Formats: sequence, C-alpha cells, structure tokens
Amino acid sequence: MNIFQDLNTMITDMLGPFGGILLLGFLGVVMILVTLPTVLKRPDDPLDRLKASVRAPAAKASEKTERLRAPSRKDKLEKYANFLEPQDAEEYTAAKLKLLRAGYKSKNAVRIFHFSQFALGILGLALGGLYALLKMQVQDLSSQDLMIMLLTPGVVGYMLPKYWVTRRVAARKEAITNGFPDSLDMMLVCVEAGQSLDQSILRVARELKAGFPDLALEFETVSQEMKAGKGKEAVLRDMSERCGVQDISSFTTVLIQSQQFGTSIAEALRVYAAEMRDKRVMRAEEAANKLPTKMTLATMMLTVPPLLLILIGPSIYGITQMMGSGN
Repeated sequence: MNIFQDLNTMITDMLGPFGGILLLGFLGVVMILVTLPTVLKRPDDPLDRLKASVRAPAAKASEKTERLRAPSRKDKLEKYANFLEPQDAEEYTAAKLKLLRAGYKSKNAVRIFHFSQFALGILGLALGGLYALLKMQVQDLSSQDLMIMLLTPGVVGYMLPKYWVTRRVAARKEAITNGFPDSLDMMLVCVEAGQSLDQSILRVARELKAGFPDLALEFETVSQEMKAGKGKEAVLRDMSERCGVQDISSFTTVLIQSQQFGTSIAEALRVYAAEMRDKRVMRAEEAANKLPTKMTLATMMLTVPPLLLILIGPSIYGITQMMGSGN
C-alpha cells in the first residue's frame, strides 16, 4: 500500500494534480500505436475465407467495375488502404475529384491525404500533451484547460490538410478562370490558321505553360488523351469535371454541340471568345466597384482619428488649461 502511495506522490510531484490522468492517456496512445500494425496485419479468419470463396464467382465478373483503386507493390501505404481510405464508392470518388481539382493527380492522392490527416492529428496530440506537461510544472491547470491544450493541436493538425486542399482548389479555379479567355483567343487563331482542334489545343498548352501552368496542364492532358484514342466528347467532359469551372463547362458543351451538329468550330470559338472577354471585363468592373466599400472601414480607421485629433485637440487642450487656471 505504501508503494502505491509513494508512486502516486511521485507522479503528482512530477506531473501535477492530474499526473495520473496524463500518464494513463499517454500509455493509452502508446498502446494504440503499438497494437495498430498488429491489428491491421492480423491473419484472415478461416470463416471469412470460406465466405469469400463462395462469393468469388459472383464477384469476379464485376471486380473491374467496382474496384475503387489499383494496388501497387511500391506503395508503402497499400497494406493500410482499408484504414486510410473511404470504402464507399461515392465518398472515394468525391475525395478523388476534390484532390484532382486541387491539382493532385496521383493515383494514391486520397490515401496520402487521409494519412496526412491521421499523422498530423497524432502529432498535434503529442505536441499538446508535451505543452500541457510543461505548463503544469509552472502553474496549476483545471481539467477544462488541460483538455483544451490536449485537443486543440490535434484538431488543428487533423483539419490542416483539408484546409490546404480547399485553398488549393480555390486558387486553381481562379487561375484557370483568369487564363481561359486568352487561351480561347489563341485557340481561335490556331483554328482559323488551318490547324485541327487537336493541334490547336496542343499549341495552346505549349504557349500557356509559362503564364498559366494549371490551364496548360489541363489542355495538355486533353491532347494526350485524344492521341491515346479516347473519345473527344468523353475527354472534354472529363476536363470539365477536373477543372470545376463554369466557363470550362460551357466551353466543352459548345465544342461537343459543334461536333454533333456539324457547325463551324471557328465560328463557335469566335462567339464564345468574345463572350469570355466581355465576362472578364465585367469581373474587373465588379472588383473595382467593390473596392470603395472594402476601403471604407480602413479609410475611417486611418483618417477620422487623426482628423479629429487635429480639429478638436487644440480646443480640448485650451479648455483643460482654462479649467486648470480657474481652479
């Protein structure tokens, strides 16, 4: 009994009044990290193998269509795929599409994204625990403050990859929208010069690589898929989904309809390029009209206080001097 009391006293002196809780939490995290590889590498249950062998003939025919990912021997995270990736086809497709729109086109992008969330969350918890230990040696902390110190870095680390991908999607959409009218003008010039649509797309991709690399990469992908023999309509629709920009969607619809109805692609590009130029001018005017409203608060904060000080300051100073001399 004295041994437990001495141990409790030692833990309390080292870690503070919540030392036992912190020690148990740290041991729990260590046990989870130690047992996680063992759980993920556990052997298959014979009953599960029997059920799989019974279902194998029916599932073999639809394996290619229902498979969410292609395994790779070089990927070190392949054995943790069931833990790091969503198993629902809709969730996996949505996550993959979002990462594509952010510019991450690797086949393991979804797996790496979820691994980053898991790793940064664990790292945040570890850093929060270390900070809490150092803080408890200086002052006493309540249980609420202790939980905030432990959980806040973990939540921030878990949400950081999602925030990064969201910002990347927004920045990429803006870059594609800004460079799209110029690409249409270049494409119109190439088509009117006698080049085919495939050649004009490739030429535009080469010319835009320095100024708008994201849009140039999309056009280059379209050109390579067309060379590989993929249908033009499917290639254009895939480009529209990857970009997630309304202007690109309208552009692909125009090209598909021109191909289906046999109309002139040059005429369609001329009309659509003029519309995109007008739209860019309207976006610039909209941004310019928003600027005075955005600057109103800054103008008031930086202009009104000095102006009041200059106008009212001497009067206030004279009044205080007069009242002081009167007293």
